[in-house]
Amino acid sequence: MSNVFLDAIKVRRTIYAIGKNIALPQERIVSLVKDAVKNSPSSFNSQSSRVVILFEREHDKLWNIIKEALRKIVPAEAFDATATKLASFAAGYGTVLFFEDGDVIDQLQKQFVAYADNFPIWSEHSTGIAQFAVWSTLAQEHIGASLQHYNPLIDEDVKHTWNIPPSWVLRSELPFGSIERPAGEKTFIGDEERFRVFS
Repeated sequence: MSNVFLDAIKVRRTIYAIGKNIALPQERIVSLVKDAVKNSPSSFNSQSSRVVILFEREHDKLWNIIKEALRKIVPAEAFDATATKLASFAAGYGTVLFFEDGDVIDQLQKQFVAYADNFPIWSEHSTGIAQFAVWSTLAQEHIGASLQHYNPLIDEDVKHTWNIPPSWVLRSELPFGSIERPAGEKTFIGDEERFRVFS
């Protein structure tokens, strides 16, 4: 028996070989990302997720920032491999940056003191759902992507370059583009290791 939602999320894969061969207008991509984030659930309907979408030179600028940040900490003899990996992300059409707004979390902690310790955890749930929603939405348009985490190494440079509000905390980077080479076969651990059912 088929399930439309499950069929859709099975299409979402980590695609490292991405390119710039995207026919979809940028405005349409922006609209899809907005809709995916807006319709992603969050605790107490906090809507704490924030997003920056980078195209063209702005996308290139991000991956150059990451490259130069890593150059400072990666041993010289290992940097060529790092640069090659980064070039594969820079080869894409754009990048979605995911943030969480710390001010929203702070306000909820003050408003609901009994749950204060949980709001940072629930914020991570919110951003994870938003990331997954955007990634899966792009996959439905035959756009490949992979989720990266160069934060907090690049946080200050990103905030300075794009005038990001101080309360926004970078959580991940999603480079996306045309699928130049599909993902390999996906394998799964045994159900007995992951699931327990009681009735």
